Amino acid sequence: MIEFKKDKVLGAIFGVAVGDALGVPAEFSERDALKEEPVEGMEGYGAHNQPPGTWSDDTSLTLCLVDSLCNGYNLDDIATKFLMWYNEGLWTPHGEAFDIGDTTLYALENLSIGIAPRVSGGTDEYDNGNGSLMRIAPLIFYTYHMDLEERFKIVHEVSSITHAHPRALIACDYYVQYGIDLLNGKSKEDAYFHTNGIITEFFKEMPNFKQELKHYHKILEGKVWELPEHDILSHGYVVYTLEGALWSFINANNFKEAVLKAVNLGHDADTFGAVTGGLAGLYYGYESIPENWLNALAKKEEIENLLEKFYRFLTK
Repeated sequence: MIEFKKDKVLGAIFGVAVGDALGVPAEFSERDALKEEPVEGMEGYGAHNQPPGTWSDDTSLTLCLVDSLCNGYNLDDIATKFLMWYNEGLWTPHGEAFDIGDTTLYALENLSIGIAPRVSGGTDEYDNGNGSLMRIAPLIFYTYHMDLEERFKIVHEVSSITHAHPRALIACDYYVQYGIDLLNGKSKEDAYFHTNGIITEFFKEMPNFKQELKHYHKILEGKVWELPEHDILSHGYVVYTLEGALWSFINANNFKEAVLKAVNLGHDADTFGAVTGGLAGLYYGYESIPENWLNALAKKEEIENLLEKFYRFLTK
């Protein structure tokens, strides 16, 4: 079994943050407008009037998860850190949370009145935004040595703090498994087909999940990277986000190209950048991320220190 290197851990989590920060100014932008004036680097202001290098809730909640996992897996502690982000500004770039999705906000309100994190997340079909997929990357590393059943159990629990519908859970399962296959040295395409097989086989005897697989037909029944760009939609629906991240990542030759493809799809640009950035940073490594983008990130040193702690925990 191939062990992962620190370069992969730093690459994935910094990849989330960089992709997120690249996309923050372009969030809600129409794709046609971005074709006229594409995002080409770490810009500022725009949609949320934030300075360059500002990351959003995608990275904040990813870092909250990393922070908690440094002490082992405790779902209550993860949920507590999510509440601390919302109420106290934990792991925010400039001291307060912004750009919070409706489903996540609903779940945080549930947590704040004492509802347990295993049942705090939305279970309705309309609760299938990308708010748990955007923060799930740390589980690629934490569940790396686990068997499939234990891995997906943890993925489901962590997703369900905010997003508990089976469709959202499947997206998180796919992302984590695909990341693990990349860590194990598979090519982008081989990891894709292997993950397709695992997801299809694992859920074939679970009716509530099996019926949801049809929503992922572009991935599971074909080669999503061969689709024309106009078939890749970029709103906040979790299925679109997974499709868009795979499309951007597999069609790119390096980290920079991957995240810029994702961000310039428009609309939910920060989350498409974050989810794609996690894969690209993992695959190409930390050293592949442009230094000027890294240096522009808010709280870069604090993130580095957290990831050093996380890596020590993972490899102790």
